[in-house]
Amino acid sequence: MALIIRSSAIHAAGCYTTTPIRKGARVAEYAGHKLTKEEADSRYEHSPVTYLFGLSGGARVIDGHSMAMFINHSCRPNCETVEVGNRIWIKALRNIAAGEEITYDYCLYDGNSDEALCNCGARACRGTMYSKKEMRKRTSAQRSTAKRKKK
Repeated sequence: MALIIRSSAIHAAGCYTTTPIRKGARVAEYAGHKLTKEEADSRYEHSPVTYLFGLSGGARVIDGHSMAMFINHSCRPNCETVEVGNRIWIKALRNIAAGEEITYDYCLYDGNSDEALCNCGARACRGTMYSKKEMRKRTSAQRSTAKRKKK
């Protein structure tokens, strides 16, 4: 399969396929240097943009610098990520037609207090790239803070 980078309605640039992709196929690898979470936090402390991908357990991350770094988030993605032996693969959730933008749900779980606004345009867009679990956690924390301030 051939992937290209071009303008995207979701974000400035996106990754598109020029050939059909069958459901279950590996589309791309999220490749890059592996860092500890602490190294990544230090390196990107003042950077508004990162291409970090957490490996299971969260102690290590991939500092992505490959074609996959251009794959945008969607609340209704056509791909998902799978971890196989400390490698992250982007895998097709369904058949993908030539010319389609490749997307996956970022399910963000870490970061500063920014909203990580989503621009995917899906009908069921949740408005953020944070995972549902992370949003519940943040909402709960906000409620607790608001209760403490009232007292």
